[in-house]
Amino acid sequence: MTVIKQEDLIQSIADALQFISYYHPTDFIRAMREAWEKEESPAAKAALTQVLVNSKMCALGKRPICQDTGIVNVLVSVGMDVNWDATMSFDDMINEGVRRGYTHPDNVLRGSVLVDPDGERRNTKDNTPAVIHTKIVAGDKVEIEVAAKGGGSEAKAKFAMLNPSDSLVDWILSVIPSMGAGWCPPGILGVGIGGTPEKAMLLAKESLMEPLNMHELQAAGASNHLEELRLELFERVNALGIGAQGLGGLTTVLDVKVKDYPTHAANKPVAIIPNCSATRHVHFTLDGSGPAVFTPPDLSEWPDIEFELGDEVKRVNLDTLTAAEIQTFKAGDTLLLSGKMLTGRDAAHKKIIDLLAQGEPLPVDFTNRIIYYVGPVDPVRDEVVGPAGPTTATRMDKFTRVMLEQTGLAGMIGKAERGQVAIDAIRDAKAVSMIAVGGAAYLVAKAITKSTLLAFPELGMEAIYEFEVKDMPVTVGVDSTGESVHIEGPKIWSQKIADKIAIAAV
Repeated sequence: MTVIKQEDLIQSIADALQFISYYHPTDFIRAMREAWEKEESPAAKAALTQVLVNSKMCALGKRPICQDTGIVNVLVSVGMDVNWDATMSFDDMINEGVRRGYTHPDNVLRGSVLVDPDGERRNTKDNTPAVIHTKIVAGDKVEIEVAAKGGGSEAKAKFAMLNPSDSLVDWILSVIPSMGAGWCPPGILGVGIGGTPEKAMLLAKESLMEPLNMHELQAAGASNHLEELRLELFERVNALGIGAQGLGGLTTVLDVKVKDYPTHAANKPVAIIPNCSATRHVHFTLDGSGPAVFTPPDLSEWPDIEFELGDEVKRVNLDTLTAAEIQTFKAGDTLLLSGKMLTGRDAAHKKIIDLLAQGEPLPVDFTNRIIYYVGPVDPVRDEVVGPAGPTTATRMDKFTRVMLEQTGLAGMIGKAERGQVAIDAIRDAKAVSMIAVGGAAYLVAKAITKSTLLAFPELGMEAIYEFEVKDMPVTVGVDSTGESVHIEGPKIWSQKIADKIAIAAV
């Protein structure tokens, strides 16, 4: 009879969360490296370069791959012959592990979990509670999969109750473009089919934990219907040309995973959940011999590359930025920003809009300033700021026109595309929206030389700060004429991929 000690489970969860915060899974590194090697789109290749350089930096520095250190998902299979030497409940042990993992003083992780989600939305500060799924199975061991799932990719999850005769592939191909780039492609697409609505979603999440083996499957060929689905979806999703960070390119998904379950004769539930370029998960087993031990990836797995910019880069001094200079920026341009910028995201924008509506003065002057949509990790040791990658710009679309027209704001930095309502506001104001690479948070943080709290300290990581930056790399996403790289890039690359397929078929 196996006896699992309370402390062994708690420590294993804590260690797993620290481990995955700075180590990508080895299979994911290999898949990203292969995507980087074959990418032909300059913009996508530059984005993949930043992701890979950031990944290696985090492995060496043991700091988070992404500032969004995720909501914790724990998938557990408990053997029926396991006994527990514990005084806490099973869920409480896991949540104590989460608490320890996220508050570790050497590598503090961002607390992103809020209670009262439709009300006060108060941060729990330690990222508890986790989302836990438990199965009781035969055996005398405990198998655990721990994942930290970023909000940007979770936000793009889709579900449909299809009719039995409906095409699953057609539905997926219709919704992938609507997901935009907020899930930070390239990543993995998890598909769950069957059961009931909640079962399909769980199947999709479970599938994301499986090893990446698409190239092995392509070489061997499909042996069943689910493998046929994986192959078809992999080819057809990549043919959309969405590419890294939605900039247009050859690789949008590194793999497609599919799981199914029996369902009612009248139903075909289908769920899709993406994993982003900051994919983080690890599997371990407890057998009564002590806490889990985790082995880091070999540093040789990462390509020997550095992030370098070409001669076409434009250097921009934010402290002397003018409306005329902004109007020279074109969608797709690479900029290196230096000087002072503001930060702020959802909660700060809501407070600003409320103050404007009430005729109250703003705590910060936004005139001719750039705002960075970011919620960084707390700094440790001699850091100015912890990993500070962008959050999804699309969430700020509804605030954009008011911010541009009533505060004098000149531009924004986030990740992913802007919706039409924001594009129209940016064009009308002759402003600019820029993108920083999602999944390159530690690399971005190295460009930040000073951080000063300006307003709304009660918002924690969502407060307004002033960052001083030196050579922070960004790409112009929407220029002052309203042209969007996220619209034009995928158009160009989907056609190029279609041309390649047509030539290959001749």
